[in-house]
Amino acid sequence: MRSLAIAFVMTLAAGTSLAAADSHIAAMLERIDPSERLEVICEYAAADRIGRDKNPYHPDRAVIDSISPAKMKGDLAEGTGGAFRSRGQWYQFSFHCKTTPDRLKILSFDYRVGEKIPEDKWDAYGLWR
Repeated sequence: MRSLAIAFVMTLAAGTSLAAADSHIAAMLERIDPSERLEVICEYAAADRIGRDKNPYHPDRAVIDSISPAKMKGDLAEGTGGAFRSRGQWYQFSFHCKTTPDRLKILSFDYRVGEKIPEDKWDAYGLWR
C-alpha cells in the first residue's frame, strides 16, 4: 500500500499545479493509515521542495529511509539516510520534516543534499532505475 500511495502522490504532483496537488494529496493521505502518513507526506515534501528550489535536481521519487532509518516521533521525521532520484540518478539527502498533528500538511521541511549514490549500491539501498 505504501509504495502505491507514494507512486500515486508523485504522479499526481507531477501533473498538477501546487494548489491543486495539495488538495488532491490531502484527500489521498486521508485514505492512508495514519501510521504511514508521516513517511508518505515527508517523501512527497522532499521531492517537491528539492524540485522547486534553485539547484540542478528534478526529483521524481524520494525515499526518506533508504540508506538508514528515519527517526519518527509524533509529527516529526528526521534523518540522514534519505535518497531521491533525479534524471535517472540517486542522491543522498538528510532532512527535518514537521507536519500538522493529523499529518496532512507540512509545517516545515529542511534538507541538505549529499553525495550521488553509486549505481552498484542501489540494490543494497532498495533503489531502482
